[in-house]
Amino acid sequence: MSEPTEVIAEAPPPPPGVPGTPPPAGRSVTARATLAGVVVSLLLIAAIVLGSRLLRDFDSALLPYAVATVFLAFGVAYRYTVWVSAPGARRLFKKGFGSFFSVANFKKAPTALPRMIATYLGFQKFLGARSRGRWAAHQLIFWGCLLAAAITFPLTWGWFTFTSDSGAGPGYAMRVWGFKVLGFDSLSVLGWLMFHGLDIAAVLVIPGASYFLWRRMKDRGAITGQRFAYDLLPLICLIVISVTGLLLTFSSIFLHGGGYEFLAILHMVSVVFTLIYIPFGKFFHIVQRPAAVGMQLFKYTARQDEQVFACKRCGEPVDTAPYVENLRGTMKDLKLDFDAWAEYCPRCKRVLRGNAYLTHVKKGFK
Repeated sequence: MSEPTEVIAEAPPPPPGVPGTPPPAGRSVTARATLAGVVVSLLLIAAIVLGSRLLRDFDSALLPYAVATVFLAFGVAYRYTVWVSAPGARRLFKKGFGSFFSVANFKKAPTALPRMIATYLGFQKFLGARSRGRWAAHQLIFWGCLLAAAITFPLTWGWFTFTSDSGAGPGYAMRVWGFKVLGFDSLSVLGWLMFHGLDIAAVLVIPGASYFLWRRMKDRGAITGQRFAYDLLPLICLIVISVTGLLLTFSSIFLHGGGYEFLAILHMVSVVFTLIYIPFGKFFHIVQRPAAVGMQLFKYTARQDEQVFACKRCGEPVDTAPYVENLRGTMKDLKLDFDAWAEYCPRCKRVLRGNAYLTHVKKGFK
């Protein structure tokens, strides 16, 4: 039985700038990420121009929001390219999306992918195992933000328009790319829902974000490792966006537009800042999550084939054999030189570390 051995130190790489040495890897990654960001931004700009019928349906008052979405597209493409350039993330990306679009996996388990999308992406059942409160709060934020994005982005880009059948209404038509898809009465329940969708999203987001903000101020475990810009600022931004959005509705209905201009500017600034912040903050996990769904499918289909890898020391199951092999490959890519540890269960890892400590560090002090 082979067991992990000592880590062998490698010779240090030659310093950058020496003739005959390749350029630093970071430089090529940055160039690729920048190129990806520029391409995605240009594609979004083209989509905005074409989708708004050459800007005929584009509302110039929403220009700051549209510009912010272009920066968002650049940031997401840039950060994603940098992320998948790392060996571990690259393997996750390839295995995850490979399983996601695999015809063989679909034939093997046709209901697995839609079920995992619903439970892992939609309802995030894995959070319920940690805390029901956290799960409920996360669901409020998730569905509130999803609703807000589904309304805000198309309106900002000029893809959706609402036109009145007459000058004073109440009949309205909803058009997508210039084509009428729905007619409704603004005084009906459907009309109220259409024009107050963002208010509904704000009502969902505020309690969810407030719960997490309260928890991060009270829970010792959360306080210990939290950072303001990474953990608290996103929650504050969500609350500010939601509150100012509700105040805009309150001002227009009950105050006859009093303070509307100030609230509109405050709301716009908070939304633009949040959109630009998303790729470089905690919200980036939203973009990463689909690859994790693919990895869950990768492990699930391997279990269906009973490809379970047993611990080399005690024989207890560790995980699926393809997953363990993928983990070993990641460690080799990172040149960690202890990829053999992936073949042992957590208990045996602790035992082996203890034995190694007694043999090498405490030798002669028994």
